[in-house]
Amino acid sequence: MVKVILCGCNGKMGKAITQTALSFPNIDIVAGVDKSLNNNNLYPIFSNINEVNVAADVVLDFSRPEALDDLLGYCNKNSTPLVLCTTGYSEDQLSKISEESKAIPIFRSANMSIGVNVVNSILRNISNKLYKDFDIEIIEKHHNQKVDAPSGTALLLANTIKDSIDGEREFSYGRVGNCKREEKEIGIHAVRGGTIVGEHDVIFAGIGENIEIKHSALSREVFAAGALKACEFMKDKTPGLYNMDDMLNL
Repeated sequence: MVKVILCGCNGKMGKAITQTALSFPNIDIVAGVDKSLNNNNLYPIFSNINEVNVAADVVLDFSRPEALDDLLGYCNKNSTPLVLCTTGYSEDQLSKISEESKAIPIFRSANMSIGVNVVNSILRNISNKLYKDFDIEIIEKHHNQKVDAPSGTALLLANTIKDSIDGEREFSYGRVGNCKREEKEIGIHAVRGGTIVGEHDVIFAGIGENIEIKHSALSREVFAAGALKACEFMKDKTPGLYNMDDMLNL
């Protein structure tokens, strides 16, 4: 049994994880952390990770970037693996995560969907073969309550493409004004509206032909299931920085 502390338990993803965990016989959510203490769950809720008095095997975070310092401090103090599913971290925070992974096991992914990470693996294999003859554009769509743009997943895919290409490439975030597209651009465009769970389109536009790779999340359950599988994967891991590629062995 993997005992989990769920941070952000009363948010949309936290509620989805709580519900999805019912179908994971090897997962037991033993405590939650949230600013909202409304509790319709079977586990106790605390307003701060440092108040938690319940032992756990893994801490799972789906909250906000500003919670990072407390999470790292708690996991370091208690030698507990940490699964980070939150997006929108600053460069300083990403450096801190990397440094702390020398002391504790940390799993971080911008997207917990297995399908998105398979797409990411495909892009790693094909981008260098296509970039000379195809313009590359990424379009991401999310609900109107999402606070960060572009999405962490769009940046994950864009960085994979950029890192896979031998030539120079730079990101272009949306377009405005009168100017032609530059050859070295990787365009990234964010759409926000309604209740869109998450869609990502990667377009390779060539002369007379287009290649499109698309992933659509139909419900939050896909991210919840991936996060819980990550918790199972991280139990008893040694210190280091892990991601979906490690879990899926891509």
